[in-house]
Amino acid sequence: MFSEGKNMALFEEEMDRNPMVSSLLNKLANYTNLSQGVVEHEEAEDSRRKEVKTPHMGTFIGVYLPCLQNILGVILFLRLTWIVGVAGVLESLLIVSLCCACTMLTTISMSAIATNGVVPAGGSYYMISRSLGPEFGGAVGLCFYLGTTFAGAMYILGTIEIFLTYISPSAAVFPADKTGGEATAMLHNMRVYGTCTLALMAAVVFVGVKYVNKLALVFLACVVLSILAIYAGVIKTAFDPPHIPVCLLGNRTLSWRNFDACAKLIANSSVPTALWGLFCNGSSADACDGYFTRNNLSVIQGIPGVASGVLLDNLWSTYLDKGSFVEKEGVASVHVPEETAAGPRPYVLTDILTHFTLLVGIYFPSVTGIMAGSNRSGDLRDAQKSIPTGTIMAIVTTSFIYLSCIVLFGACIEGVVLRDKFGEALQGKLVIGMLAWPSPWVIVIGSFFSTCGAGLQSLTGAPRLLQAIARDGIVPFLQVFGHGKANGEPTWALLLTALICEIGILIASLDSVAPILSMFFLMCYMFVNLACAVQTLLRTPNWRPRFKYYHWTLSFLGMSLCLALMFICSWYYALCAMLIAGCIYKYIEYRGAEKEWGDGIRGLSLNAARYALLRVEHGPPHTKNWRPQVLVMLTLDEEQAVKHPRLLSFTAQLKAGKGLTIVGAVLEGTYLDKHTEAQRAEENIRSLMGVEKAKGFCQLVVSASLRDGTSHLIQSAGLGGMKHNTVLMAWPDAWRQADNPFSWKNFVDTVRDTTAAQQALLVAKNVGLFPQNHERLGGGHIDVWWVVHDGGMLMLLPFLLRQHKVWRKCRMRIFTVAQVDDNSIQMKKDLQVFLYHLRISAEVEVVEMVESDISAFTYEKTLMMEQRSQMLKQMQLSKNERQREAQLIHDRNTASHSAVAAKTQAPPTPDRVQMTWTKEKLVAEKHKVKDANMAGFKDIFSLKPNQSNVRRMHTAVKLNGVVLSRSQDAQLVLLNMPGPPKNRQGDENYMEFLEVLTEGLNRVLLVRGGGREVITIYS
Repeated sequence: MFSEGKNMALFEEEMDRNPMVSSLLNKLANYTNLSQGVVEHEEAEDSRRKEVKTPHMGTFIGVYLPCLQNILGVILFLRLTWIVGVAGVLESLLIVSLCCACTMLTTISMSAIATNGVVPAGGSYYMISRSLGPEFGGAVGLCFYLGTTFAGAMYILGTIEIFLTYISPSAAVFPADKTGGEATAMLHNMRVYGTCTLALMAAVVFVGVKYVNKLALVFLACVVLSILAIYAGVIKTAFDPPHIPVCLLGNRTLSWRNFDACAKLIANSSVPTALWGLFCNGSSADACDGYFTRNNLSVIQGIPGVASGVLLDNLWSTYLDKGSFVEKEGVASVHVPEETAAGPRPYVLTDILTHFTLLVGIYFPSVTGIMAGSNRSGDLRDAQKSIPTGTIMAIVTTSFIYLSCIVLFGACIEGVVLRDKFGEALQGKLVIGMLAWPSPWVIVIGSFFSTCGAGLQSLTGAPRLLQAIARDGIVPFLQVFGHGKANGEPTWALLLTALICEIGILIASLDSVAPILSMFFLMCYMFVNLACAVQTLLRTPNWRPRFKYYHWTLSFLGMSLCLALMFICSWYYALCAMLIAGCIYKYIEYRGAEKEWGDGIRGLSLNAARYALLRVEHGPPHTKNWRPQVLVMLTLDEEQAVKHPRLLSFTAQLKAGKGLTIVGAVLEGTYLDKHTEAQRAEENIRSLMGVEKAKGFCQLVVSASLRDGTSHLIQSAGLGGMKHNTVLMAWPDAWRQADNPFSWKNFVDTVRDTTAAQQALLVAKNVGLFPQNHERLGGGHIDVWWVVHDGGMLMLLPFLLRQHKVWRKCRMRIFTVAQVDDNSIQMKKDLQVFLYHLRISAEVEVVEMVESDISAFTYEKTLMMEQRSQMLKQMQLSKNERQREAQLIHDRNTASHSAVAAKTQAPPTPDRVQMTWTKEKLVAEKHKVKDANMAGFKDIFSLKPNQSNVRRMHTAVKLNGVVLSRSQDAQLVLLNMPGPPKNRQGDENYMEFLEVLTEGLNRVLLVRGGGREVITIYS
């Protein structure tokens, strides 16, 4: 190892953290399908990394053909002719163009994302989640999963419809033997056969998914052959149209099932035909249906051919209500009042109400499948080249097929046949099959196998998508679906997929299931476009797609088109899909695992935060917008744990999640030595903030002294206009202890700092008695003692506290102090009016402070305070003297050694003064210092108290007595906090005054305003 790195000795200390470029490139060159560049994924996957065959699939096999197979399918064979007949050629072209434009724009966005780095196996879910974050990724991933699952249900229903309608109608379990019961019987048959088919397909997927993959090419061959047969049939109609008769009664199309001849009487006789028996109850014309009697029967060609000019008749739409007759325009017809039929008439009727938006919802699933290539990204030789090329080629090909088929169907097939959804006028044959050449069975068998194969593919892909989401760990309740068989097959995910698929099968109608999966696919495509647009607009340095033909406007157009199509298809399905996605999003945001994927939404948040910060005016906000932006000063113990956790509880109650909260703490030392402790302390604070639900930012400073660190935080915490305006700290309970001489100095200096910075100060005394967030105060009062005006802080704080459920049941009382010259009654009235204008409800009381002589107790207490202060100074002085004495001895010894060394090296100079420190001198110096100290201590007891201090103590004692008499049982007492003395000599006396002022009270909040108005009576 040393020999390998000897040329890089300068970087040898970095190599244990940062690999050499050669090893990094080797790692990337041997890339399989594991995620690279994301630290947590590399760490998670390194332990499970296995040898995987080198990806070898190219664009044609890996992307183009899978997309082709997924896009062309059940709708083309079963519904496209009916859509052309109902919507007309022009509106059908519009429907297809809208849907194809949507998928093309989505493909452009997807290509940009797919070529921006290596896309591991996981396809669309991976792209969206890594571009838009775990919340959007999970929500859209689950929507895509539900869409794929319902697509499986749709393909199975299509398979059963082909089987029961066109291959073996006699296999129906429920016969249509009742009036109007044919549709119901069909739905029941679909449910029974669909459930059996689903169970069979799930078993095949469970036993051997490799067989599904091997059969994929066979199913694709069926699709291609079917389409070629359609084009061949169209060409054949140009010179040899097939003979396909359609029977009309008047202008109504008849269902050619239970009769052989389209005539009332057998030719050259008066014997009625089987058709007569369907309309008449006897041989007499009087016993016949009125419409049957008055109108003639006629036979038209169902497929007149591409040269017949029928295209002009099929250009326009013919939307019908449910149960309407399928009629041919331009044919003479005598209308009669409808009579109650004795039995079912053999008319071709519409089974559902048709309109443009319904057709969009039914058609859209036929253009889904564009993700098939990106889902195979792990198997591609060059995914960044193959995905865009193959997907765009597939969309162009399929769009051409759909658009050309619409025109050709409109040009070849009669309108009444196109509108005949189940081919009843063609004796129950598939309409598109009758057009095909050489045989209708090519289409029937081909479409059967292609829909069957597509259903298997859906049941194979959906569980793997769910397994990928579950293994990402972003949705906690889905984690069980991440497990499977020993070979990794998603057993539990397959079971859930089959159950959801069964819901679609129980719906039993292809036309009802199609719009459901349209919603989920459209939502997925919408977020793919959003992901590309967000990444492009943010211009993040890592956004460097190889695919260059994208633009954010195209992405936004695609997103808007997806959203419009959702509401065009079905507004209530769209709202349901959005609600489901929104619920999943909020669930992941609330309960999901925290993931940092470098996603675009985080980048968007950063940009929005930067924009907002720049917009916030750099200066104090207007009074109406003022709210306490709190810097909470925490103290830490030796284990870096928080000493007063209830200070954070109080912060959460005061803020109720609103405004800025910065939680600050100071570690004493140098950052190089203390950075590990600093990280541990920050983690402790963050975890405590989470427990106490205090939303905000943590800012920890390592400083040479606690005093300097606190000052730095007060000056520099926050960013731009988002700076704190209020400091919250706990009262230093241990300030009187001799082993903690600096706590009161730091406290008083902090008070001075906040005053200089024009920031409000809140000091919580007896903070250990403050309620926690889970407690509920059942009543009581919050008492405000308003002695001096501080800008309204004292009024605002109780109002904010009472917004929180801990303090909600407490009532607010305001006490103000009246001097001898004040009119107490008028003061009370004025204060009530003031509170009324402030819209704050509180009881008001004016307390009169009667002038009285200074008591002996006050005088004695002041004297004791000054004596104690003087004694502390003397003790501190004697300690300093002892330190100075030790330093002096050390200096003398150093000097004498230096003098001896100099004497041996150089001749003495007359300017040098030799000094000797003898034992006698040392003893004499000690006695001298000791005598001076004793004299100082004797002076303490002959002190007379300072008159200014006596007056202050008198105020503190009197005010404390008044507060105790009225607020001793209050839940919280808010008091004006007097400022520290201008002369620093009296700092310790200031602490004593505050102690006396708050003595005997349980919970006290000392409040000092920031020098500006924070509350206003104006709107």
